[in-house]
Amino acid sequence: MENMINIYLYGKKYEVPSSLTIMGAMEYAGYQLVRGVGCRCGFCGACATIYRIKGETELKTCLACQTQVQDNMYIATLPFFPLVKQPYEIEKVAPTEQIMMQLYPEIYACVGCNACTKACTQGLNVMQYIAYAQRGEYEKCAEESFDCVMCGVCSSRCPAGITHPQVGLLARRLTGKYLAPKTKHVLDRVDEILRGDCEAALKDIMSKTVDELKDMYNNRDFEK
Repeated sequence: MENMINIYLYGKKYEVPSSLTIMGAMEYAGYQLVRGVGCRCGFCGACATIYRIKGETELKTCLACQTQVQDNMYIATLPFFPLVKQPYEIEKVAPTEQIMMQLYPEIYACVGCNACTKACTQGLNVMQYIAYAQRGEYEKCAEESFDCVMCGVCSSRCPAGITHPQVGLLARRLTGKYLAPKTKHVLDRVDEILRGDCEAALKDIMSKTVDELKDMYNNRDFEK
């Protein structure tokens, strides 16, 4: 028999295998996860979860898909947190400090409490990348926020109302569009697509059966 442990989902006790993730344990307990779960129906980062272990005082945050259950874990999932995204056209903005002041002025109200960093499900230094954004250092902000999955837990803990994931996303877009060096092989491939050089290959792929596609994938040549 697999080692079984007790967990509490929304206050109700369940006995589940200790090897499961929180998401797997919820499904094992009979919950059908079709909302707010990226790998089931939605986008990555949506399964934000809070939990506390019996006998401990700390309230912890995580993603249900990547966190293993523990004995006497009290669990509640968070609904999608509303992240305010300001409208902009990437072709019409520039990587200046003013654009961040214009779109996300609340970042300058940061009180330095570091609650965002402590809550981050990916272990990112969220307060640091907000500081980079404040100074217009978008390449550093993009690097520091690169692994963000947009779960919004950081924003749910912020007393200044900062929309951290959207700030990081804007920094990454500005970096990719204006600051990062151009990648020649990508530009060459885009030109090939625009010229129609790939049409024949695409039609050939579309004509394959599922088994033929699997065989092509498993026996493909790997680029060095």
